[in-house]
Amino acid sequence: MAEKKKAGAFDIRIVIAALIAIYGVLLTILGIIAKQSEVDKADGININLWGGLAMLVFAGIFILWARLRPIVVPVEKAETSE
Repeated sequence: MAEKKKAGAFDIRIVIAALIAIYGVLLTILGIIAKQSEVDKADGININLWGGLAMLVFAGIFILWARLRPIVVPVEKAETSE
């Protein structure tokens, strides 16, 4: 029977979560330093701030999903022929 191993850092969900988190941090920072005139253009809603926070929450959910339900890859031992 083949052994089982977790995919770990090679899990695509971690890569996607990291990219979304980077964009989320950037948007959150832009939302925090936004001028009031820019916020007023969007009917008083700071879209960058709320969008960045939503992206950070989404990235957190992705990482939680990857940690709670890891991808398990079967590892087969190499057979030696004599």
